[in-house]
Amino acid sequence: MTKVLVATDKPFAAIAVKGIREVVEAAGMELALLEKYTEKRQLLDAVKDADALIIRSDIVDAEVLEAAGQLKIVVRAGAGYDNVDLTTATARGICVMNTPGQNSNAVAELVFGLLVYASRGFYNGGSGTELKGRKLGILAYGNVGRNVARIAKGFGMDIYAFDPYAPAQAIENDGVKAVASTEELFAACQIVSLHIPATPETKKSINHGLLKSMPQGAIVVNTARKEVIDEAALARVFEERPDFKYLSDIQPGINAELAAKYPGRYFATPQKLGAQTSESNINAGIAAAKQIVDFLRNGNTKFKVNA
Repeated sequence: MTKVLVATDKPFAAIAVKGIREVVEAAGMELALLEKYTEKRQLLDAVKDADALIIRSDIVDAEVLEAAGQLKIVVRAGAGYDNVDLTTATARGICVMNTPGQNSNAVAELVFGLLVYASRGFYNGGSGTELKGRKLGILAYGNVGRNVARIAKGFGMDIYAFDPYAPAQAIENDGVKAVASTEELFAACQIVSLHIPATPETKKSINHGLLKSMPQGAIVVNTARKEVIDEAALARVFEERPDFKYLSDIQPGINAELAAKYPGRYFATPQKLGAQTSESNINAGIAAAKQIVDFLRNGNTKFKVNA
């Protein structure tokens, strides 16, 4: 019988697992669970006879893929997939997919939770500022970026976006101002929300020049990936600009230093929380199961992310 393994050190909600099981078993396949595992060896043992694998932020490197002799597909329940070794997967003929859009609203809502918290002085009892009328720049206008724009309209913000892969007209059709470059976006906007993946082109791309160019009262919100920020540049801008704030659900390597030196200007959640809602948990898990069934039965590779 075809075996689908759900391997999650941070488990799906019980209702999500129930939905995954229903999809898998209705297709005549077996579901196996590896939850809250504490050692890589447990994952290596579990994947040996798996035909399909569903993960969250779990690391699927070359060693894991090589241990999985029957594996045909890995689905990362979420948008980012830099935790999977795509090169090895491709070499071994393993399809890798993500589930784009399933946690987009959850991430977008977190952006505004962070922004309201910071704009009100981290609730320190003093006077804060309002988001209405402020210029918001969205870097990457994909599923999350579009949801950020939708919510920003409700706050009455002036919204800009840049995405080299999204036609300017498509952005403008949403009532968002399309700009021609990342540099233009940062120079124009008091607030910039990052939604770019971590790729060779984007790693450390948010550099000193971009951060320094932002208008007075600058805030950068990063619910994307830690790697896209040049941390040395971030520390330098904190030193140079007393008005600068950085908010994230990702702890940079220099987080302890920043938190100690710049209280009220730096905030990051203890762990990545963008997709941590019941709704996105359920949506992404069930989507992953459906994609596996569709791939194994029909060869559908719509959401494939490797070559």
